[in-house]
Amino acid sequence: MGLLVYRVFEALDELVAIVEEARGVPMTAGCVVPRGDVLELLDDVRDAIPGELDDAQDVLDHKDKLVGDARSNAEKTVSSANAEANSTIENARDDADRILADAKAQADRMVAEARAHAEQLVTDARAEAESSVAEGQREYDALTGRARSEADRMIESGKASYERSVAEGTAEQARLVSQTEVVQAAHAESARVIDSAHAESDRLRSDCDLYVDTKLAEFEDFLNGTVRSVGRGRQQLRTGSGVPDYASDYDVDDRRAERRR
Repeated sequence: MGLLVYRVFEALDELVAIVEEARGVPMTAGCVVPRGDVLELLDDVRDAIPGELDDAQDVLDHKDKLVGDARSNAEKTVSSANAEANSTIENARDDADRILADAKAQADRMVAEARAHAEQLVTDARAEAESSVAEGQREYDALTGRARSEADRMIESGKASYERSVAEGTAEQARLVSQTEVVQAAHAESARVIDSAHAESDRLRSDCDLYVDTKLAEFEDFLNGTVRSVGRGRQQLRTGSGVPDYASDYDVDDRRAERRR
């Protein structure tokens, strides 16, 4: 391409030189040039001009038609793209609505299942708590009954021992009253026996009170463990942190009661 362009400029320079060196026609502005040389140079110029220039001229001659066709194609393309975009948007909106409806239905179903599970857990925890309270009440009644029976038995035993000691002391006192030389000793022995009887009665009563207090303390620990277990179960149900472990509280209370014994 560079050689062809160079040849065009070279031929034009030669034509200019021929015209400048041509002999002028007297009385006119014309001149006489060698026809053959000029035509040969013009043929060289025509042959050296690239074919793309001719194609470019054709394009310039038909530019209005090409621009109109391009504008028409562009408008068709834009219209088609807008229609496709609108269709895509509508389809996306329908898909989004369908997905949203499915997600909402799924969420409602999960909420319903979670609510039902929570209600079941609360029901189970309430039943377990009521069972624990009932068991604790039965244990309390049993312990209280045994403690009361034991206290009554020990009191009766102490009273019988006291009465027996008093009777023995009274009999001994009556026997010794007639003996002048041992009156003082009799009084002292009688007082000792009576004091011993009172001391034994007080000891038995203290043992009975200690036994009853120990049993009531054990039952108090058991009830406190039950209350803590129920409270922890309710907290775990509210926070959803798992299933409450009621057995661990009972084990701790059993170990505390064992240490008291």
